[in-house]
Amino acid sequence: MTEVTLIETVSADSLTKLLQDAGCRVNRSEQNAVVQLLSASQGVGYAVRFGNRAKDQESEFLDFTFSCVLRIQGELPAGLAERWNASRRFARLSVQGEFLVMEKDVVVADGVSDAHLLGSLVLWDRLLQEFIVYLRDYSRNVADQTEQVAGAATAS
Repeated sequence: MTEVTLIETVSADSLTKLLQDAGCRVNRSEQNAVVQLLSASQGVGYAVRFGNRAKDQESEFLDFTFSCVLRIQGELPAGLAERWNASRRFARLSVQGEFLVMEKDVVVADGVSDAHLLGSLVLWDRLLQEFIVYLRDYSRNVADQTEQVAGAATAS
């Protein structure tokens, strides 16, 4: 039986290595002593934001969040975030002011394997791809429904 070393904390350095080993470009950003990692998938930018600090370990964390923030241009169709959340698992979508935000939390506090962290990244990448398709299809469907309603109104 192979012994698996469990990861109980992550750092900016360890997640940078994970992302780079998976073929992602990573930039480190720091504002007001808060570090985040910036990357992209399929041309869509996202951040890795750190959550709860590990006890007595300044640069180690018990969890982190993948976060994709898109600025809303124009009016957002009603129910867009709610329909995503009702039809998808693992990532939540919210409207925060003029931004549409998709986030996925990853907890390592009780110990996870390298494979689990890589799986979380692969899942995030897939969710980002689905997110872009969802937005495109949702906008197209809303436009089609609006045209059908307008066409029915003029036919009456």
